[in-house]
Amino acid sequence: MSGKDSPQNVIKKFENRQKMMPYFLGGLAGVLVILGIIIIIAVLGGQKKPFAGLFSTKTPTATVTSTPTATQPSPTPSMTPTETLTPTPEQTATPAAPYQYVVQEGDNCYDIARTHNADLLYMQQINLFTNPANTCPINPGDTIWIPAPGQKMPTPTRVPDDVTRGTKYTYIIQSGDTLATIAAYFNSTVADIKLQNKIADENAINVGDTITVRANIVTPTPTVRATSTPANQTPGLPTPSVTATP
Repeated sequence: MSGKDSPQNVIKKFENRQKMMPYFLGGLAGVLVILGIIIIIAVLGGQKKPFAGLFSTKTPTATVTSTPTATQPSPTPSMTPTETLTPTPEQTATPAAPYQYVVQEGDNCYDIARTHNADLLYMQQINLFTNPANTCPINPGDTIWIPAPGQKMPTPTRVPDDVTRGTKYTYIIQSGDTLATIAAYFNSTVADIKLQNKIADENAINVGDTITVRANIVTPTPTVRATSTPANQTPGLPTPSVTATP
């Protein structure tokens, strides 16, 4: 049986293998255990640490609370107030010459002169209101002339000597008048003026009163001395010139 093992040798080798098998398996198991431990250590100690959550305790996560930074308040720019311009009323130019006016309902010469600060007698003269029976013949809608404020008539002269003796004039008393100055202007007398107008007290006359005066009942005198108190000025009435309305 050359070239081949005898049955005894084959059986013997088989028995030897059987005896060595436990040692081989034990050594292989040990190697695997060691290899497994190495792998576990490498995995647990690695950067990703996939199993870290299985062995670690929960660590409270610190909440980052932002500390408010003290900010220096910047001044709030205030709006510049817009200046509201109050319209200045335009001043009406004061007329320097007589001007026209349309008579309104309820007007009379006295009120028109007072409202326009005009000389009443001058207004009557420039409008030719010379009728002794009606010194203010105006009606609503009429256009009349009004003297400029403060505009005065030329200094009047005495009633002409050729005027018929006893001619009656309607006269409106002006500021500064007295019965004596009125009588001197008309060549009349204080007594006659008082008689014609039923005036008890010659000092009780007022600006704006209308009286009747008879002209040329006395001889003209060169000078006149006032013997009575000037007429009381009515508030608001302009001071017109002393003249007569025939």
